[in-house]
Amino acid sequence: MGQPLSATGTVEAGKTGLLAAGRRLAAVAADLLFPPRCAWCAVDLPAAESVMVPRLCAPCAAEFAHAATECPFAAPDRGAGTAGPGPTAGATEPRCLVLGPYDGPLREAVLRCKRPAGALVAQALGGLVAERHAERLRAWRPDVVVPVPMHWLRRLGRGTSATGDIARGLARAAGLPVVAALRRTRATVMQNRLPVADRQGNLADAIALRRAVAGRRVLLVDDVMTTGATLRACHRALAAGGAAAVAGVVVARARASDA
Repeated sequence: MGQPLSATGTVEAGKTGLLAAGRRLAAVAADLLFPPRCAWCAVDLPAAESVMVPRLCAPCAAEFAHAATECPFAAPDRGAGTAGPGPTAGATEPRCLVLGPYDGPLREAVLRCKRPAGALVAQALGGLVAERHAERLRAWRPDVVVPVPMHWLRRLGRGTSATGDIARGLARAAGLPVVAALRRTRATVMQNRLPVADRQGNLADAIALRRAVAGRRVLLVDDVMTTGATLRACHRALAAGGAAAVAGVVVARARASDA
């Protein structure tokens, strides 16, 4: 015959039961807020095991991430590689984790992310980046996720920030905090409307530190990388603010000729 529970044991058992009930309630809430359907094609999915993370079905995930890779911040058209060691504080060229090339269905998904109705797709793509690059992320041990900033006038006009939504999805999947550490000091011409040679100058003094990141390892998130000029401008601001290291994360990688 078992020993009767002490008062402390009773309290602990009660806490355990409450935690379990809380997890069950959270799962139900997640299914209500984010129905178990693919964020892209809306096919039914199994009930979510993780809370508050929009998901993609296996075929969509495979199509979007079939060419997941890693490259430098440097422009792909200047011979940037697709392989190499993970991002490190001592690397001369910061590294960037990429889900796939900016074409086909992934391009369509990125364009949908730029509209308010595409927020769940953006978050699901961020979660997919975290899933496909899980080993690299574990090895690199980031502290925070920082989205590339959008000027408030552009965000007001567009009604959403794709980069912010992607960053939130990645952060939830990876169990990291999102920090809006950067800001746009002026509304710049969109990079894809400029010749490649003018893009670096377009961002001169346009990005500044908003919140401290001193001593922290940062994942810098954007939707598309073409020449890498935006990521490098953000990297300079973060490094000036004392970031211990910075690595990039983008959903898609475009060629300058496609932008």
